[in-house]
Amino acid sequence: MNHWLVKSEPGAYSWSQFLSDGKTAWTGVRNFAARLNLRAMKKGDFVFFYHSGEEKSVVGFARVEKEFYPDPTAEEGGWPCVDLVSIETLARPVTLAQIKADKILQEMKLVRQSRLSVSPLTEKQFVRLLALAETKI
Repeated sequence: MNHWLVKSEPGAYSWSQFLSDGKTAWTGVRNFAARLNLRAMKKGDFVFFYHSGEEKSVVGFARVEKEFYPDPTAEEGGWPCVDLVSIETLARPVTLAQIKADKILQEMKLVRQSRLSVSPLTEKQFVRLLALAETKI
């Protein structure tokens, strides 16, 4: 099983909206590295949801419901999307400042490639985020 982090501006698509929807197609990704990550996502993989912009924190937890398929919002071919299902709000959000200060998390793609909207997490990073969020799955 792989672990992932997806990012969204709260004004564009917030965690609260995702919770309300229960399920969403993760569309609109137009970065080649993120495209590869979307294609690597497998059904059942766990996904952290990160609010970018002013909030800058991991706020929720989801899982991949449907593996990649053609993004219906793409005008050109080759861009995938996946379906995600929201699971729960983290008991405690994990801020970007906490991530940058943590020895395990400071190597996350979120820190090193901040514009990447879909990025992988190592098992250690996944477990550490859960611990900092005081959330169990």
